[in-house]
Amino acid sequence: MTESTENTGAGKGRATPSRKEREAARKRPLVPARTKLSKEDRRKRAEQRMTARAGLEAGEERYLPLRDKGPQKRMVRDIVDARFTVGEFMIPLMFAVIIMTFIPDYNAVDANGKVTSVAATLQLTVLIALYGFFLVGFIDALIMGRKITKRLQAKFGEVEKGVRWYAGVRAFQFRPLRVPKPRVARGDVVE
Repeated sequence: MTESTENTGAGKGRATPSRKEREAARKRPLVPARTKLSKEDRRKRAEQRMTARAGLEAGEERYLPLRDKGPQKRMVRDIVDARFTVGEFMIPLMFAVIIMTFIPDYNAVDANGKVTSVAATLQLTVLIALYGFFLVGFIDALIMGRKITKRLQAKFGEVEKGVRWYAGVRAFQFRPLRVPKPRVARGDVVE
């Protein structure tokens, strides 16, 4: 009976590997080895990135990410860029709030003999102004989003999902930092 099992090849023909051998066979480096690119390949990739970046800033459709593509998004960008928005002044105001936190605190005595903290009063005033400014910017974005939706509906019939949010986010960006760059000047009429 032992001869028949040897002839049929029922066994696997080798010893079972030990745990140590199995773990060693599975080991791979955490970070794969870097392949060294030639100078020519690096130059070509850098050139492609520069071309794509320039196309993105210029608003060329093929270089835009999916969230910026399409005629409706282009019209939204133009409408937002053609007007002053309250939200775009949020970054400078927030910067002012940060600077105000560095003002050293000193006490002042008013005419009634009451001691007040000048820096804390100034900081609180600027912080309240920031919240008020944010509220006005939010209301401005809501009104602008509603107007944009009506204009898009009149021109395209169907309005893409998310264009109001897209307009609001763009309205809160500092104009020189907007990507794609604004194609229209302030005050231009967008059709």
